[in-house]
Amino acid sequence: MALLRRLFSTILCLYFFSLQVQCQPSFAPILPPSYPLAVKNPYLSAWLPGNQTADLPSAVPQFWTGQELTWSVIARVDGQAYSLFGVPEPVSGIKSASFKSAEYTSTHTTFTLEAGAAIFTLDFFSPVSLNDYVRQSMPFSYLIVSASGLDGAAPSLQVYSDMDNSWTGQFGENVQTNWNYALSSASTQVFTLTSGGTAMFSEVEDMAQWGTAVYCTKPSTSTISPSLGDMATVRSSFANNGSLPGDWDWKPGSVIALSHDLGAVSTHHNVTFAVGYVRQVDVNYMSTPRAGYWKSAASDINMACVRALLDFKAADAEGRALDAGIASRATAAGGGNYSDVVSLSVRQVFGAFDVTVPEEDLSKTEDVMAFVKEISSNGNVNTIDVIMPISPTLFVIAPEYIRLLLEPVMQYLDTGAWPHQYTIHDLGTHYPNATGHNDGVAEEMPVEECGNIIVLAYMYQLASGNIEWASNYASLFRQYADYLVLNGLYPTLQLSSDDGAGPVANRTGLAIKAAIALNAYGVMTGQSNYSDTGRQFADELYEQTAGTDADRTHFTLTQRDDNSWGIGYNLFLDVLLKLDTFPTEAYAMQTNYYQHVRAEAGLALDSRVDWGKTDWMNFAAATAMAEGVGNEGVRDMLVGDVHAFLASGQNTAPFSDNFFGETNGSDVAGIYNIYRARPVVGGHFALMALGGPNQNQLQASDGGYEKRSEGGGS
Repeated sequence: MALLRRLFSTILCLYFFSLQVQCQPSFAPILPPSYPLAVKNPYLSAWLPGNQTADLPSAVPQFWTGQELTWSVIARVDGQAYSLFGVPEPVSGIKSASFKSAEYTSTHTTFTLEAGAAIFTLDFFSPVSLNDYVRQSMPFSYLIVSASGLDGAAPSLQVYSDMDNSWTGQFGENVQTNWNYALSSASTQVFTLTSGGTAMFSEVEDMAQWGTAVYCTKPSTSTISPSLGDMATVRSSFANNGSLPGDWDWKPGSVIALSHDLGAVSTHHNVTFAVGYVRQVDVNYMSTPRAGYWKSAASDINMACVRALLDFKAADAEGRALDAGIASRATAAGGGNYSDVVSLSVRQVFGAFDVTVPEEDLSKTEDVMAFVKEISSNGNVNTIDVIMPISPTLFVIAPEYIRLLLEPVMQYLDTGAWPHQYTIHDLGTHYPNATGHNDGVAEEMPVEECGNIIVLAYMYQLASGNIEWASNYASLFRQYADYLVLNGLYPTLQLSSDDGAGPVANRTGLAIKAAIALNAYGVMTGQSNYSDTGRQFADELYEQTAGTDADRTHFTLTQRDDNSWGIGYNLFLDVLLKLDTFPTEAYAMQTNYYQHVRAEAGLALDSRVDWGKTDWMNFAAATAMAEGVGNEGVRDMLVGDVHAFLASGQNTAPFSDNFFGETNGSDVAGIYNIYRARPVVGGHFALMALGGPNQNQLQASDGGYEKRSEGGGS
């Protein structure tokens, strides 16, 4: 009898355990540190920390720097109101929905909840458009609320959403906010909030101060009601009535709100909102204002909202095709863990860009330039050593953006205003002021940036087939190549891209970059003497052991210092561009060494520090898969460490590219160090890039691209 009781008890426990497991929320493919919600440009960048997701109804989104943003979704089901998202303070009459699942792809973040007799999906979508500059530059992301009856029910449903002036970068009781409501064409309803008394091109904690926050929607088969006023009052009005009273009383603590009455719903029914931050002028380029490219197609905010909402279906179709293609190709290149990493990186890359035309002539769409903010580190404009780690993503899916980002840099350099023989580090100290450095005072990375700008130019030529663009700046590229000939093999005390670790003299990594860049320049221009010099540098560094330890087990951090080492991320550029500056044995040597110096949570940048960089780890993982090396073990180790950092649940910052590899005092292994939301995560595409450029245009059976020899000319 006792045995039967124990057996029954065991069965009962297993039954209830199975119910508990079934009720646990699911996260696909993983629960990341932070979910991208509305991530479209440097000033429209809303995220949700992953640790808030399980309690989504009370979760509060944040700007990438951590400022909280008011953005809520509430639904009524058969007269009962439920908070779905963004309601941290209880409101009388509103219950919390039950969170079920979360999923992210390259362009979508989707949450599913149950509320009464209905199921809801919140789809946060930020388009990434590779060739449509109007769509890519449009300063809007979408929130799609999908509702359906549960288990065959057909409940009466209403959907509500609101936001406040936190989106303008203004916080506190005594801020001046100007609001407007408009009923535009296609029945589009548009709310705007604009701060008063702010200066053009100014920021507060990285949030722009010279723009307008926008929230808009249009009916499908629903009836819309708008309102603004005290947050608790407006939300309670919706909870009690299922519609809004149309009050227009703005004061501190107010929200702008839009509600949809869907009626009885059994199968899926969607309502779409567009959230945006619109600047009249986007970038100050050489004291000439540049506006978003979208302005060539939409004359004002109201028309931009109309266009964005009408364009949703096409943008969504493009986004879902991109999502599927990236996930498939990433899995083929590096497995499921790699796909998880890459898919979370895409919006973060393109969300740092502005695509622009001249503000004085918006029709001049042939004069297109892209600008990127060095998010989180120092806010520089079009930093060359930020464009470099971004470039694998662009090489794979959008090569023209390499040119669009370099064009404003090259035009400035072509004026002769920059007084040095080496190239510039960035176009401006702080975004969006791309005003150059005519005084010659800028962060000095002479070998780093000369090497980068040449390699990027060749990368673009290789990916696009456009040999004319670089020839427009032939004298500049020649100048930078000549600088590397004289200064590249044994660099003086100077910074590299990893400036946070400090300057080093005779840095092997910089000499490697110089060698590869000289070879690339020779191939790009058909001047074999430069390629010969690059290979001579490589021979000195590897065969003659100037850049390795005496036993040739690894490349050193500092030449002739056998006990030093660094991650050899610049070798990836040689592999990617198929230049053969270094022999295969050099790639294999460096790849094999990583297993011996990897720390508890990952590979450090070099022998001086206890932190590593996710972009450079992926560069190294791709080098491990060079032809003739094919070290899947090291590839998987490096990708696995980045994935473990991403999936550990210990971090909440938007995908940081910098984390501790070992515990050392207050530094804890697997915890992010500094930086968040930076576009350098574009380097995560390095493994995919080995498959060649323009992969969004290739079929699955296409076999990559061929090794290049000297040719072309400028």
